[in-house]
This record gives sequence, structure tokens and C-alpha cells, in this order.
Amino acid sequence: MRKRIGCAALVFLFALAPMCAQTTLYFLYVSNTVSNNISAFAINPDTGALSTIKGSPFPAGPSAAGMAADRAGKFLYVVNEADKSVSAYAINPGTGALSAVNGSPFHVGTKAQSAAIDPSGKFLYVANDGSANVSAFAINPSTGALTAVAGSPFAVGKYGSYPTGVAIDRAGKFLYVADWSGKVFAYAITRSTGALTEVRGSPFAAAGTNPLGLAMAPTGTTLYVTNIGGATVSAYTITPGTGALTKLSGSPFAAGKAAGGVAVDPTGRFLYVANNGSANISGYTISPAVGALTAMRNSPYHAGTSPSGIAIDPAGRFLYAANHVGNNVSAYKISSDGALSAVGGSPFAAGSSPLEVAIVKVTGP
Repeated sequence: MRKRIGCAALVFLFALAPMCAQTTLYFLYVSNTVSNNISAFAINPDTGALSTIKGSPFPAGPSAAGMAADRAGKFLYVVNEADKSVSAYAINPGTGALSAVNGSPFHVGTKAQSAAIDPSGKFLYVANDGSANVSAFAINPSTGALTAVAGSPFAVGKYGSYPTGVAIDRAGKFLYVADWSGKVFAYAITRSTGALTEVRGSPFAAAGTNPLGLAMAPTGTTLYVTNIGGATVSAYTITPGTGALTKLSGSPFAAGKAAGGVAVDPTGRFLYVANNGSANISGYTISPAVGALTAMRNSPYHAGTSPSGIAIDPAGRFLYAANHVGNNVSAYKISSDGALSAVGGSPFAAGSSPLEVAIVKVTGP
């Protein structure tokens, strides 16, 4: 971890303007479902190695699961499946340490699974598997406290729907929900209030069994959904004006057993899937024209026992996977062609039954 150093203004002859170099820090957080806490690490920007942040692990609620952090790296939210709540934390920009937001935890639905924050950082959405709905909150930009959006929670189908994963397009216009029963729901987001309105044609038929994880291409034109029961990845083209989904030709694409966590690199060239039942990670190159997937030459890549959540750092240099049974985090360097190679010291110890991974970038003086 690089130490944050405050810098004084540099004053030159002839009264040149003050100058100050900025420091960029990367922090990684892991939700531990059995130890009910959050492991926190600083990422070495040169090697990708992890070092434990002082004070880690930080307490969470029972069965800590899905996580979401705002793009500014100010706040982290952790869904607690067992007590219908979401814990909110302020992130110390210099150390990465977590402190509970006033009023946390906040109430959500039954068996809350995953969370997503819109690109503006104004709204948080939580998929509630046990109550067939999505909780929506407005985020206080100063404190990180949550206030329920009018109309929340928003229904996801009817009886028999089990929303598990959520993702938002890069423009913040549409929210997508993976439903365990075999569908993908789509909603338009009201930009001023955060309210949801179901897109015409929703739900859209899943191209595989038991959809779980979702990832969005940086262009916002393609949505990827893992199908844990079908060992596949579905790909959909997003209609720009309406948010409707159209299955991509060749979809679904083969993955490993119990395909779950999924991530697209920031350039939009590569996609990775954590195969919980195969102890490995599938890697794909993404066709720039249509978004179709082609397995990388050396894919799949070895991981720990039962990899679940995965995340890529904002610079696209490193990938991290939480190994749910291995109680650790595997770290990889991403090469120019997308291939993965283990970071020195990997895997890194986490808490009991780590499930999801979140990475934040903090830039400042």
C-alpha cells in the first residue's frame, strides 16, 4: 500500500500557481457470509498484491452477501441476507478503513442478495430474493445515509420470482434483474427520483437455467448473465432507447460448472466468469462489433475452492476472486491479451466463507 502524503502548494518564482501531485489508491473489500464481517485490503498498484487494512475485518450483519460501492469511492454498502438489512459504511480515503454510516443498517426485503449503485452515485438498488422485489434508496451525498425511494420496493414479477442479481447500464437509464426462475427483468430508472418502471416486453426469457450474475459492457450496449444451473453465459443486445433485450446470436456461451460471478474489464475487451463448481475462472474475448464471446486459448484458469464473486480493478490490470469454501481471495494479473496469471502471494486470506468482492478507487492530494 502506498502511504498517502499530503502535499503543500509549490510556489515558484514569478508567482506561479500552486501545484500538487495527486495520489491514487485502490482498496478491495470482501463480504464474509459466515464470519459476518468485511475483509479490507489495499491493492499494490504495481504488483496487485493485497495488504490488510488496519482494523480489518470490519463488522457487518448476519450473512453478509452482495456489495456495492459508489464510483467516487466514498461509500460501501453490504447486503445482510439473514436480517433483511443493508449496512452502510463511509470509506476513509487515506486508509480504506470503514466506519458505519449514521442510521445503518437500513431495512430491505427478505433474503436480500445483491446490490448496485447508479453511475451518478444517487441511488442504491437491492434485489430481494425472498420477497420478489427490489428495494430502492436515495443516497445522501454527504453522509451516505439511505432514504427509501417513493414506491419502493418495486415488484419483480409475481409469486415464483426470485430476484438474485442486479446491474445498471453505464448511462444510469436502465436496471436489470436476474431472476432465478429463468427470466431477466428490465426497468427504466427515473433519473430525478430513482423510481422504477418496467420496460415494455419485460421479463425477457433467459437463455440458460437459473440466471444469477450480471455484467454490463462499458458501451452499455450488451448485457451478460451467468446461468448457474446451465453452466453458461447469456448475452443480450440492449436497445438504446427502450432498454429492451435481444438475445445475441450464439448465446448462451459455454462456461464452467455452477457459473456465478461475472465481470467485464474496463476496456470492454474481456469477460470473466467464476465457476463455483469447477474451481476455475473462464476467460473470453468480446467481439467489438457484436459482443459475442470467444473462449481464451488457456481458459479456464485455476482458482481456489468454490470461487464466487469476482471484480476487476478500475485500471483493468488485476482480477480478484473470492473463494467461498477456500476462505481466501485469488489475485491475477491481466495480460494484454486478457490471459490471467497469479499474483505473487496469492491467494490472500479472508474471513469465513467469502462471497463477493468490491473495489474502489480514491484519488486525491
